[in-house]
Amino acid sequence: MKQFQGQTLSWDLKDGIIELSLHREPLNEISSLTLGELEQFVAALESFGNEAHALILYSTLKAGFCAGADLRELYGWIQQYGQAEVVKYAREYLERIHRVMNTIDASPLTTMAAVHGVTFGGGFELALTCDLIIADKMSRFCFPELRLGLIPGYGGIPRLKRDLGNAVVRDLLLTGRSFNTTKAQQIGLLSQVVADGEALRAARATAIQMSKFDRATAAAAKSFIKPVPLDELRQEIDIFCDLLSRPAVQAGLKKFVESTDAQPYLP
Repeated sequence: MKQFQGQTLSWDLKDGIIELSLHREPLNEISSLTLGELEQFVAALESFGNEAHALILYSTLKAGFCAGADLRELYGWIQQYGQAEVVKYAREYLERIHRVMNTIDASPLTTMAAVHGVTFGGGFELALTCDLIIADKMSRFCFPELRLGLIPGYGGIPRLKRDLGNAVVRDLLLTGRSFNTTKAQQIGLLSQVVADGEALRAARATAIQMSKFDRATAAAAKSFIKPVPLDELRQEIDIFCDLLSRPAVQAGLKKFVESTDAQPYLP
């Protein structure tokens, strides 16, 4: 399937470049519906064969790339299944989303996240699956999960540690503060910083440049320099599920859901 128009995302293959766009209001929160459509996407990746050499992920929403997991849905699971039973359900969900993230991470394609605005939590983790992150100057990056008594659960910790080292993980994870593009570029997170609204254009230009290279060589280089940290990813799921069983998490999610702030996930 070379084209798809879903409720939360869409994709299109043209001239060797796959563009996956996120468009779920209000800020691309990753829900069960989003996950289902992402699973359709990674299943379709195999059908593209040698027709594609690059993949670009981006958001069509003005507010940003992605605010992360759908926390209202997570709180609804606790209400529906109870504090103990929800852990089993959440583990199955995390294993599904890890399969999606790992497939994008290990894809032989050269992958790019073209981000702007809010790139938080699970959205940040999605961007980290990509080989390159191209950000406009107004982008911000954050792992706010500790405010809820949780850790990132979609693979962010092992991937960030792989790419940038443990000190950066500790700073983002333990402080909960956000990084602007200046800081993100200083620590080596970003491939390019571009003017406001120019991230997608820059990613497309980069993808066109990459089309000049031999795809097999690029794929071989990527597999050598970007191993998927599978053991640590499995450990992350275990830690997340252990934390989810604690009453403090339910209290944090309840506070989030009942917040009257327009954007309660912001620092």
